[in-house]
Amino acid sequence: VQLQASGGGLVQAGGSLRLSCTDSRRTFSNNAVGWFRQGPRNEREFVATISLNGGNIDYAESVKGRFTISRDKGKSTVYLQMNNLKPEDTSVYYCAAARRPYSGPSTLDYNYWGQGTQVTVSS
Repeated sequence: VQLQASGGGLVQAGGSLRLSCTDSRRTFSNNAVGWFRQGPRNEREFVATISLNGGNIDYAESVKGRFTISRDKGKSTVYLQMNNLKPEDTSVYYCAAARRPYSGPSTLDYNYWGQGTQVTVSS
């Protein structure tokens, strides 16, 4: 699994961005996928996770109702649609894949990480 995150950028508060996480080897064959972002103490904060079949999804409380995670298995891509963005959403966002079809909010649950993509929300 080799992950590539993209789609970050600069947006005004209230705006939207869609992040993409692709598996360059097209082998998301048994992987739950999660999105995380860099926290204020340099830790990685959980944002959202989606199971292999897309039937199990979970979000951090801070993004519920604004962010939507989805996956296109045919394209080996996982998306994070971010709406109504706030300045506090500014961060580097990372996608990660687990070696199992379901996973949780801990970074310890994930085995593969992509490089980050910067999201900046101006007020």
